[in-house]
Amino acid sequence: MSDQDKNETHKKKMQKQKENVDAHIAEANIERGVTILLTGNGKGKSSSGFGMVLRALGYGHKVGVVQFIKGAQLSGEEIFLKEKMPEVDFYQMGTGFTWNTQDRSGDIAAAERTWAEAERMLKDESLNLVLLDELTYMIAYKYLDEARIINAIQNRPPEQSVIVTGRGGGSALREIADTVSEVKDIKHAYKAGIKARQGVDY
Repeated sequence: MSDQDKNETHKKKMQKQKENVDAHIAEANIERGVTILLTGNGKGKSSSGFGMVLRALGYGHKVGVVQFIKGAQLSGEEIFLKEKMPEVDFYQMGTGFTWNTQDRSGDIAAAERTWAEAERMLKDESLNLVLLDELTYMIAYKYLDEARIINAIQNRPPEQSVIVTGRGGGSALREIADTVSEVKDIKHAYKAGIKARQGVDY
């Protein structure tokens, strides 16, 4: 096949693909906020969530971020948001990982305080996007009432989008989410004895 034939074949293939893409875009005519669940056992769920935070901020949208689990160890996203983006409504549970605290009653109390902040954000019509980072663990460990979480997400302002990250999260959360993405663990540097890297892992 000559280069000219290859180019013509490629052009026809791309034209067909464009027609398919344009048709799907035309079919999507509902205008409202979405619920996104980023789950799975692989690395990158929180990173993806913060990527959407950055995207929203680029358009001048108002953003709220609540981090469950994390907070005892300083992270790059915390430094950036507090120092460079003080307009972001940011709250951390602050207890660190549950396997470090080993204090169930203390963790539940912290989760309740943190969820109160999340509920406040989920009622705030001025916020275009709310990231609930690592929220799924609060459901899995039964630190928070699942029905209360589902209710708050479903009854948020219609134009507000919410991102939930973390492993698992239960079938009810998957059911109400508009988009569910699962990050699969194929390989991880940590398993090969490589230490976590500042700016990459935290």
